[in-house]
Amino acid sequence: MQNKLARTQKRIAKIKQELVKIGEMRPGSLSVQYQKPEEKKGSSYQISYTHHMKSKTQHVRMEFVRQIEKEIKSYKKFKALTIEWVDLAIEHSILKIEIAKKSQKE
Repeated sequence: MQNKLARTQKRIAKIKQELVKIGEMRPGSLSVQYQKPEEKKGSSYQISYTHHMKSKTQHVRMEFVRQIEKEIKSYKKFKALTIEWVDLAIEHSILKIEIAKKSQKE
């Protein structure tokens, strides 16, 4: 159990290091909209996202598409890492309690 606790602590520390490296980010998904969808003419980009329980959509100029894509990718990485961190934190707490119980019995 001690080994598992140590591995959990090590992974949490690594997640924290990875989170520090994340740069600019924003939630959402980027899509192409067409003025004439059947002909695929008049395209423009837009980002859609929900923040503070409010849904928002904004147009994105072509020169900012790559930047927005990188920010969305960073946000997805942030979300995945924080979800993993919470899962590990729960596991860590449970292990600490089990170890404490076991040492009290001895």
